[in-house]
Amino acid sequence: MPDQVGPDPRHFNAHAAVYDRGRPPYPQVLWDRLGELRVLGAGTRVVELGAGSGQATGPMLRAGATVTAVEPGPALAALLKQRWPEVIVYLGTAEAVVLPDAAFDLAVVATAIHWFDLPVVLPKLHRTVVPGGHLAVCRTAFGNPAAPLTAFRERVSQIAARRTPVPSGSTPGELDTASWARRLTASGHFVTTHVEEFAWTVELTTAQVKDLFTTFSNWTAAEVEEAACAVEDLGGMVLEHYLTPLILMRRAAGAH
Repeated sequence: MPDQVGPDPRHFNAHAAVYDRGRPPYPQVLWDRLGELRVLGAGTRVVELGAGSGQATGPMLRAGATVTAVEPGPALAALLKQRWPEVIVYLGTAEAVVLPDAAFDLAVVATAIHWFDLPVVLPKLHRTVVPGGHLAVCRTAFGNPAAPLTAFRERVSQIAARRTPVPSGSTPGELDTASWARRLTASGHFVTTHVEEFAWTVELTTAQVKDLFTTFSNWTAAEVEEAACAVEDLGGMVLEHYLTPLILMRRAAGAH
């Protein structure tokens, strides 16, 4: 089940080590596509907002980019810096950090855009990205609604169904990619150039599911334990179907 706007984002920093080992990597096809679209490669100057412990940072470094990371959680930022010492790390929120003007070719937000105050962040990114530069927004959706319903996903749905419904507010759902694209370009600071969704699978053990679901800010410890027990009941390993939407935008000329 996905993260939702509402719970405290400091949840991730409190579980930094679990987050680091529990979150699966983004599919390689995502980074390959950004390379094919000529926005990521050798010499690309990237600013990554909400970088966490660096799940997206590593693939961009391996593509030849230089990365400046922004992360509000000190424990997560420390893990990122330990793993990737060449990365400049700003400890702070995307809204508060001061970034230089026209310093980056590409801004990347991976599974974090739903936490941001967009009227503050989008103008900031417009200023810090060079003319002709880009903003890439992606995320991992932990559950692909188009995939066949597995026994594990059925158990997960049963756990979630017992919760008191939380008002959805005005934020688009995590897989409402078209609405996110409209929301991200409504201010006129960026223009959509490419939208794509990547379907992928990953096998997870009981321990990996427990770690991963612990990182979900809308899951209680008791619910996480139930999910882990479900994996045990199903043989100790489950195949998960995930989806990664990508919205690529070009910096608009003339916006402020």
